[in-house]
Amino acid sequence: MRRISSGGVYEPKIGYCRAVVAGGFVHVAGTVGQGETVVEQCRSALEIIGKALAEAGSSFADVVRVNYYLPDRAEFEPCWPLLAETFGANPPAATMIECGLIDEKYRIEIEMTALAR
Repeated sequence: MRRISSGGVYEPKIGYCRAVVAGGFVHVAGTVGQGETVVEQCRSALEIIGKALAEAGSSFADVVRVNYYLPDRAEFEPCWPLLAETFGANPPAATMIECGLIDEKYRIEIEMTALAR
């Protein structure tokens, strides 16, 4: 098992790491990004996740499952073009859940599972 940290502020406060490579998979923790809009935060979260996947030797092409968490489901649709571009010809199984996030400033949180390479 291997743990990957992104140095995020919540990692030591809560006691988790960005990703864990175990059992043939890369399990990426729920990730929020920076920015004012949901699209900016989505892009930022994907960049953070992309770095963790790369450090694990994986990529977005290896993602098999993604969960999206948003406090307002109406804000999900503006993210669709960015998500379609990110996954391209390799779309994962996906779920979107409307819920409260750890801080009201966050508009989207993304969690993924990818095959470990």
